[in-house]
Amino acid sequence: MDNHTEVREFLMSRRAKVTPEMVGLPAGDNRRVPGLRRSEAATLAGVSVEYYAKLERGSIAGASSSVLDAIARALQLDDTERSHLFDLARAADGVPLSGRPRRRTSKTAAHRPSLQWMLSTITGGIAVVCNQHQDVLATNELGRAFYAPVIGDGGRIPNLARFQFLDPASRDFYPDWDVFAEMCVAIMRARAGRDPGNKAMHDIVGELSTRSDIFRTLWGAHDVRTHGTGTKRFNHPVVGELILAYEELAITADPGLVMMVYTAEPGSISADRLKLLASWGADSQIAPAPIELLSTSGDERD
Repeated sequence: MDNHTEVREFLMSRRAKVTPEMVGLPAGDNRRVPGLRRSEAATLAGVSVEYYAKLERGSIAGASSSVLDAIARALQLDDTERSHLFDLARAADGVPLSGRPRRRTSKTAAHRPSLQWMLSTITGGIAVVCNQHQDVLATNELGRAFYAPVIGDGGRIPNLARFQFLDPASRDFYPDWDVFAEMCVAIMRARAGRDPGNKAMHDIVGELSTRSDIFRTLWGAHDVRTHGTGTKRFNHPVVGELILAYEELAITADPGLVMMVYTAEPGSISADRLKLLASWGADSQIAPAPIELLSTSGDERD
């Protein structure tokens, strides 16, 4: 991913979202751009038009934190978008996110016995470990039952982004498919900005951009977001509709890996259906062992 292109397209896409009315400027006539003009963005940020134009061309290396903050305020970036802008600037400067070289995440990180033991202690909810490019590396027992439509008969969970965009079954599993698709791509965009040298991310983005028009369009929108917390709706072929709350937890021992935990409101229909799903999983002898990693898993770099 070319940093100059990433910076240019991100800033242009954010500027296009800010109308003059949103920042107290007269709209005027004969506007040739959907949002702010470059001159207006520069004025709001307190920088010269020439300097802002330079930044928007992708030459962001060396930009100070105060300038980046000013640009973020002018373009009304939210916290995730602001962090993404700073990530792009750090990449342009050649500085890793942490200020020190990132260590590689081992392909077998999610196979640590202690991590699987911890997952196995979560019995009332779905627990799954993913990497930044959406490979699912390990689950608890209920998680394997939950993701049975994704695992299939082969016993391997594919990349969730591939499932989302390339497998027709995803439209049944995700009733709110369009919402899931936008979320999936925006999360991948934010993660790609934090780790621009990740070859596996380049590979999955290239593959999906080639094979899915929807993915390519969403990727080109440059929207970013974090997973964090919220509620999702699923349609499981065994138990039907599930409305689940989720929390994302970072696994600090392995940068780039996160654990997602899905739970149902106590006493709800979804909670009863999760119990039914757990019974079905136990009867089906779906083991909670770590999943075999896909060929694109891991945190490889050229």
